[in-house]
Amino acid sequence: MNENKSHTVSYQLVSVSLEHLRDLERSVIPATLNYHLATDALPPAFVAARALSQIDAGAPAYWCSTFYIVSIEDRLIVGSCGFKSPPQNGRVEIGYGISPECRRQGAASAAVRSLLQLAFAGGATNVLATVSPNNLASTRVVQKLGFENNGNAVNDQQELLTHWLAIKLSETI
Repeated sequence: MNENKSHTVSYQLVSVSLEHLRDLERSVIPATLNYHLATDALPPAFVAARALSQIDAGAPAYWCSTFYIVSIEDRLIVGSCGFKSPPQNGRVEIGYGISPECRRQGAASAAVRSLLQLAFAGGATNVLATVSPNNLASTRVVQKLGFENNGNAVNDQQELLTHWLAIKLSETI
């Protein structure tokens, strides 16, 4: 691939099917994957398991499934993203990851921007992204997209995370 830094790469989100989620839950690359695959770009098994568990319990797939982040030009899966669960009190949490070899090319920004659009179109009023303070690249992504620092918290694994919040602006008539 010709690496021209001025070349803009476009990305799209592609819904992961239930069949693919079942494969991913078992850490198996789906046989019917119609894309090229960057190293470590697929959702981890625990993400697929969480999605399937929620969908099996009756939660809408819209809020529980995940998406491949695909480079349109070369049909390359560069990462994955999605909502962690249905909104609670209007708030939905997002997660995303990009293959190390595909970082710093705009994929995370494009994915988070798309997730914001989907969240607000689906009725969420605010979107939460939890980011390690050490993850400067991800911090820049959420800052650039208008998320505001909503404080720090320690998760179940005793990891310090910053809560970044994007709030839907009310439309005026």
